[in-house]
Amino acid sequence: MDLTTSWLGLTLGNPLVASASPANGQLDHLMRLEDAGAAAVVLPSLFEEQIDAVGSRREAILSMGVDHSAEAPQHYLPPVHIASGPYGLLPERYLDLVRRARDRLSIPVIASMNGTTPGGWLDHGRQLQQAGAHALELNLFAVPTDLSESGSAIEMRYVRTVQELHGALTIPLSVKMGPYFTNVGNMASRFVEAGAAGLVIFNRFVQPDIDLYRLTLSSEPVLSQPVDIRLPLQWIGLLAGRVQASLAASTGVENAEQAIKYLYAGADVVMVTSAVLRDGPGCFSTILRGLDEWLETRGVASLDGIRGAMSFARLKDPRAYTRGQYLAQLQAWSGRHLDA
Repeated sequence: MDLTTSWLGLTLGNPLVASASPANGQLDHLMRLEDAGAAAVVLPSLFEEQIDAVGSRREAILSMGVDHSAEAPQHYLPPVHIASGPYGLLPERYLDLVRRARDRLSIPVIASMNGTTPGGWLDHGRQLQQAGAHALELNLFAVPTDLSESGSAIEMRYVRTVQELHGALTIPLSVKMGPYFTNVGNMASRFVEAGAAGLVIFNRFVQPDIDLYRLTLSSEPVLSQPVDIRLPLQWIGLLAGRVQASLAASTGVENAEQAIKYLYAGADVVMVTSAVLRDGPGCFSTILRGLDEWLETRGVASLDGIRGAMSFARLKDPRAYTRGQYLAQLQAWSGRHLDA
């Protein structure tokens, strides 16, 4: 069975990609993912806040004693150590991880940056490229708290960030976008026009909860479930064949069933994180085995036999992707209620 696919201009042995997670910051874990069948790995995100913290700390150190010795910064500057926290790595350690992963793995290694403003990202993007990253994923994550800032201003900032990174890099750039734009398809097209070679549909934002006993906000991670594929599945189906970019489906993949649905909708690759955190890297072997068996049972020789077959662009009656399906569901529920 031919499971090869193309993503971001890279040829992968199968469509399953290990997306960014805390565990991907460890080389031995990345090696286990490859052994289990992951066709590519995305490293944990390097966060804008971490880079800013490093810069602020360095400036503070440089300013100490500056009036006492002009040579102090050059000869006595200590190394900057800021705790990386449970997720993400400091820039220096991150670059080292990219180099070591590139040396030890035979599958593509994708670096990831999480930020919303251009600024110093250009230098770090270039460094990640020089360290050997096959591609860069830009994780656009921000909760707008300024009620006076317009949606168009936020969108322009995102697009400008993509434009500047694309102009600074020669490796492919993938944008991990959120679902909360007024017109997701329009933003997807603008990201592609700005230079994105691929789109990840969608970023799962961390959302707070309230601890009623401690009266504090908590943000415990909630792993995705198969039911969560509905929104990304819809937009993969709406975008497939209509934007000139690789499409990566993200969220809700527990077994081969969800991966197959994403491929039918038009995904080039399917990203997996929650299943890895729940069941370990071995989930890749299980999903791949299920995908292979499903295709073989139906006499499908390659992924091209199913990819995009259920997309908006190829369905004769694509109303399931629009308001028509919503109306049909309401009518069906009304009928059941009346019959009861």
